[in-house]
Formats: sequence, C-alpha cells, structure tokens
Amino acid sequence: MKKNILFIIFLILFSTQTVLALTAREIVEKSDNLPQSTTTMSDMKMSIHSGGSIIDKEFNLEAVETAKNDSKTLITFTKPSKLKLLTHSHPDKEDDQWLMMSSGKVKRITASGKEKSFVNSHFSYEDLSSRKINDYTYTQLSDETTLTFPCYRIEGTPTTKDNVYDKVILYVRQKDFFVVRIDFFKKGKYLKRLENHDIRVVDGILTPFDVRMIETDDKEWTGLHIASITYNQEISSSKFNKEALR
Repeated sequence: MKKNILFIIFLILFSTQTVLALTAREIVEKSDNLPQSTTTMSDMKMSIHSGGSIIDKEFNLEAVETAKNDSKTLITFTKPSKLKLLTHSHPDKEDDQWLMMSSGKVKRITASGKEKSFVNSHFSYEDLSSRKINDYTYTQLSDETTLTFPCYRIEGTPTTKDNVYDKVILYVRQKDFFVVRIDFFKKGKYLKRLENHDIRVVDGILTPFDVRMIETDDKEWTGLHIASITYNQEISSSKFNKEALR
C-alpha cells in the first residue's frame, strides 16, 4: 500500500512539473493547435465607440482553409455602406489584401497601409491579417489573472522589421490555452488591447461571441458581436477570387 501511495504522489508531482516546465513557445503552440474549422460563415455586428458617439455597422464573414495551409477570408459589409475586404493568408509570405470601396473600385492594401484604420474602427488592416507562429519569438512573463481567468502571459517579439507592432503580450487561459487578451505595443508604448468575451464552444471550437479592441484610455473602442456562426459548411471557392470583388 505504501508503495502505491508513493507511486501516486510521484505521478502527481511529475504531472505538475510537466505543466510548469512548458516553455513560452510550447504554450503558444498548444494555443495554435486548438480545434479550428475548415470553413466559417458568420453574421457580425460592429459598434465603433469614438468621440462620445456610437457608429453601428454590419457585415458577413466567410473564411476557408485550403489544402496548402493557406486561408482566405471575405468580409462583406451590408450596413451602412457596401464594402468588401478580401484577405489571402499564406504560411510562408506576407498576406495579400484587397479592398472594394463603395464606388466599386478595388485597391490593394500595401504593407505600408496595414497600420491604417479599417472602416474607421479601432482595428487596423494588420489586425485582420493572419499571425503565423514563426513570426515571433516568445518569452514567458509572470502569470496573471485577466478577465477573471488565470492566464499564462507571453511576450511575442516580431522576427521581421515590417511588422506594425513592436511586440505583443498574449494572455493564454491556463485551463484550455485559449487567448483571451492581446496587448499591442508600438514604438515602445502600449497602444491598445484586444479582449475576447462570451467564449462559447460551437461544434467543438472555442468561439468568442464578443470581441473588443480597446484604446489605452478605455474610452475609445470597437466591439464585434457574433449574431450567428456556422462552421464546416461548404463555401464556393469562387467567392474568394479577386475578380469576384466587383
């Protein structure tokens, strides 16, 4: 009996040490490996809180993962104006983005334009691009509780010079490795933060139904709310062609 007790204690200690021994990179990898969909269709509501006023917008989001580990996302605004943003994300090179303006003209979003505001919100075009795990080096900071969740706190420093942000700090929920908050820094200063609220499980996928990008003063912010979402339903690939924007 004594041997069994000692064996159980050893297993508990070994398990605890294994968790504590996770490196910053391993924590981010666990987050990156959470279940994801092959396609997404969602109706979204956007509220921009700026200068004491609120501007409401609505859009549809459609996204698909391809066999080459690329992804394509189409955002189509339905209120108040008709805009479209098409993003082609690549695992080994810079994302491609095109914006169809209300005039019908299509323009390419260049690397220098990625820090600009998207539809006058607190999201930039960079924020709507994909983030590859190898784009950053990672350092583990002290753990912290945020949004009521005990979190690992991970600092990410870009490996290239063309990134809009100097660094980001990820708050990774300890119980399931879901990122609940991201702090963004630019030119050495804290710029804004993204918060994920109302996190639900939809078809086995952790999904934040309330996303907020908040400025440093906590007064200016943009909220995104999911009105409806469907995963893993077939979407025509022709929707994601640049020519289909017109």
